[in-house]
Amino acid sequence: MKLVVLDGYTLNPGDLDWQPLAELGEFHCYDRSSPDEVLARAQGARVLLTNKTVLNRETLKALPELEYIGVLATGTNVVDLAAASELGIKVTNVPGYGPDAVAQMVFAHILHHTQRLADHHNAVVSGAWSQSPDFCFTLAPLQSLKGKVLGLVGFGDIGAQVATIALAFQMQVLVNTRSPKQGLPDGVRWCEREELFAEADIISLHCPLTSDTEQLINRERLLAMKPSAILINTARGGLVDERALADALRAGEIAAAGVDVLSTEPPSDDNPLLSAVNISISPHNAWATLEARQNLLAIAVANLKGFLAGKPQHLVN
Repeated sequence: MKLVVLDGYTLNPGDLDWQPLAELGEFHCYDRSSPDEVLARAQGARVLLTNKTVLNRETLKALPELEYIGVLATGTNVVDLAAASELGIKVTNVPGYGPDAVAQMVFAHILHHTQRLADHHNAVVSGAWSQSPDFCFTLAPLQSLKGKVLGLVGFGDIGAQVATIALAFQMQVLVNTRSPKQGLPDGVRWCEREELFAEADIISLHCPLTSDTEQLINRERLLAMKPSAILINTARGGLVDERALADALRAGEIAAAGVDVLSTEPPSDDNPLLSAVNISISPHNAWATLEARQNLLAIAVANLKGFLAGKPQHLVN
């Protein structure tokens, strides 16, 4: 059985072991595959693994021996699922491999803005503290998270993990989902979206990108937020109207933003958030702790073993 990983570098830049996959067949692994390289590398493969390499209808039709696609991520938009189903190709994904990693990045962005650690570090090494007449040096007031209201749009595994951390900081947590949530933890309350945007000091997005949520954060929603509010997006870049967010930050209509995802990745030079003020941007790596990647690989191996044993799991088509 020929097994091909089309773009393994994102998952494994060299600190994980491919051996559990290599043991399952004739193993070929490429760090990256351009669109022009996919067909040649995938020819004769019964199994393909992809993270972000696109497998469209035309490509799938040209691979008659292909039986299984394992997506090395949760999102499956890189695979034409309808075409795969028509061609009898099973497709699996890897859900829930690292909610703690993403939740950790949410608070990295929050603390970046409330503690201003990077700003103070830069001021110290540039000599500002040495030249200060005071024994402690502060560029601007720091903010305590205790008592602040955190609004979560979406409440899956990641949102729930974020809420747990927020409660440890003694924050109040508001949740909005498509339908009211019952049985929420103490200190967490479901509310309508309008209340969440009006009351939250920090809003964190944890919902999927759909036709209903595309540009959920737009000019109107930004104006509904507190001028002191912080927006965090570790979900999908398309949830945010990036021009509207950049304008709102420049105008002081909200205080700050932290994002791990952009509408186009990598971003083009003219993405308005690259020149926005009071924003922190991480390069879509919230998911990529060593521990989360180890877990992702283990689940991907289990998915493939399940398929080979006739007991597929995490099927998405």
